[in-house]
Amino acid sequence: MISEITKKLKAYEIDPGVKVVVLKGNGKAFCAGGDVVASYICMVAGHWSYAASSYKKQVVLDYIVGTYGKPVVALIHGIVMGGGAGLSMNGALKIVTENTAFAMPETSIGHFVDVGASYFLSRLPGFLGEYLGLTGTKIRGPDMVACGLATHFVLSKDLHLVESALDEVTSSDTCKISKVIRIYEHKPDVKQDGVYSRLEIINKCFSRKTVEEILSSLESEAGNRAEKWILEAIKSMKAASPISLKLSLKSIREGRTQSLDQCLARDYNICCHIMRRTVSTDYFEGTRAMLLDKENTPPKWEPARLELVSDEMVGRYFSRVDEDDWESLQLPPRSNSVDMMRPKL
Repeated sequence: MISEITKKLKAYEIDPGVKVVVLKGNGKAFCAGGDVVASYICMVAGHWSYAASSYKKQVVLDYIVGTYGKPVVALIHGIVMGGGAGLSMNGALKIVTENTAFAMPETSIGHFVDVGASYFLSRLPGFLGEYLGLTGTKIRGPDMVACGLATHFVLSKDLHLVESALDEVTSSDTCKISKVIRIYEHKPDVKQDGVYSRLEIINKCFSRKTVEEILSSLESEAGNRAEKWILEAIKSMKAASPISLKLSLKSIREGRTQSLDQCLARDYNICCHIMRRTVSTDYFEGTRAMLLDKENTPPKWEPARLELVSDEMVGRYFSRVDEDDWESLQLPPRSNSVDMMRPKL
């Protein structure tokens, strides 16, 4: 599927008859992520480089979407996670509905927030990106618009009207296309207890330097105010892979001052180390326990505790893969570079 989408995008980009590209899911979800189990099977069979090759195609696709010469509109109806987030969030225009649910739950299976998440999460207000990346918290369409993950909110019953209107556009001007979408836009119902209302405490806790300090800060807040979302954040972080949490935090922090291509290159580098099992087997253990066996017992992470994950261990994921035939990510040349946005603080 990734190869087919890439092929079509390349063709549409040079076709003068195509003014805008619309991405949508075929079913109740936009995209719940890549085929983790298929990658797991390849890696167990000793073919980690084959799984890495498939992942390379995915991040190249994300880069093409992020640097596309024409507006890419993602109609995000239903669940969008992992690979689906990389495909949609890196585009120019993101339409969500009352049924949209976004999450990056990678740390729960021993992975890390990848597919360009360190780029788009680090550009959210304050330290909201760290909160979403480390806890895997699910947020809805209205909150996505409020925090900047999405650009437009449309009721699900009107999506077909938006799609029909986009089918008739005669310009590739992003502002004009956004104006067309706004005809069908609906004011999102942002709940008072939604994620955006938590920003003050999120900034206080997730601005800390280390995962340990973030968790300690959350626990202090829980002692002062036992709000459900704080307790859930603590619970999810304690259940996640310790090394995945530290990888994700370092990646998001580095992404704050990097371009999309730099973020994707780092994602590929880290992912190769994960698939190769350079330092830890947590991705294998998490996939087995959470997606294959679906046991009631939690995965057995190694290292098992945050304090056992050293800076040296984390740093190895950011270094070159020690294989003679391994090559770092080479992204295709693009004429439409991404603006270097600064994170919102």
